[in-house]
Amino acid sequence: MAINTEKVTLLAIESSCDETSASVISDGQILSNIVATQVVHEKHGGVVPELASRAHQQNIILVVQEALQKAQIDKSELSAIGFTRGPGLLGSLLVGTSFSKAMALALDIPLIEVNHMQAHVLAHFIDEPKPAFPFLCLTVSGGHTQIVKVKSHLGMEVIGETTDDAVGEAFDKAAKMLGLGYPGGPMVDKLAKTGNPLAFPFPISDMPDLKFSFSGVKTALLYFIQKQTPEFIQENLADICASYQYTLIRTLLLKLKKASKLHGIKEISVAGGVSANSGLRLALAEMAKKERWNIYIPDFQYCTDNAGMIAIAAHYKFLAGEFTSQSVSPMPRFAI
Repeated sequence: MAINTEKVTLLAIESSCDETSASVISDGQILSNIVATQVVHEKHGGVVPELASRAHQQNIILVVQEALQKAQIDKSELSAIGFTRGPGLLGSLLVGTSFSKAMALALDIPLIEVNHMQAHVLAHFIDEPKPAFPFLCLTVSGGHTQIVKVKSHLGMEVIGETTDDAVGEAFDKAAKMLGLGYPGGPMVDKLAKTGNPLAFPFPISDMPDLKFSFSGVKTALLYFIQKQTPEFIQENLADICASYQYTLIRTLLLKLKKASKLHGIKEISVAGGVSANSGLRLALAEMAKKERWNIYIPDFQYCTDNAGMIAIAAHYKFLAGEFTSQSVSPMPRFAI
């Protein structure tokens, strides 16, 4: 298998959960980033794994075709194919992994496996400004909450993470309790904008070191709702959302501030779907002024699950010569 290093053009595929996405990157520049969102889960109030994998099967060829066409790249020009190996839903990962393996085999080009969470961090290197090494990255999504110390493009260390629920799940479960629908995080954020964040106090779990816990605040919200009438909840919905969101964000930033001081790092970034939350962005900007941080947040399209972030991660792995074999299989649990 000949590896062309003169011009590095990669196809990247993301299928870890409920977004089918393909991206083309050439010499580190994103040429296309196509995302097909699965609406089938809305009526179920959350992602149904079996439905997600079926939707990926329906979408993946069309999404890859559109990504190549928009980038004006023929498949014969590809140097390698990058794909999400994990973490994520097994059935969803299987679709992306199998497609990538088959296409790479047919084209006789290398495969590059990518860790989904590592890709969220590397999304910061798609556009300017880019953080300087070392920096801290708060990765916040529906399945993960971590503080990552980033020493180089491929050198990362998780220094803090949740012991139970992820913050994205805490948002979605709250929305479900309040009858807001799915996906719940954006709905809570929208309502919180017009509410009083100090209206109703919710507890912040006091975890040791840089650990997070969000199960307690979810339970507190449940008990709070059970004690109220439907009329009270409806009349105070914005205040409830604002107070709950305030607690989640404060939990995140207290640990991030502690990590910054412990490691002496003022280059701070945020990645993952929850980084699109307007309340988090505002609170982070306020804390950055007080702590004199340089903060970085990717463009909105690279915050949620997308193949652009897989592409930039695959680009750096290609340059480092980190390829995988045709025997590779998905890893639903895949640590950085």
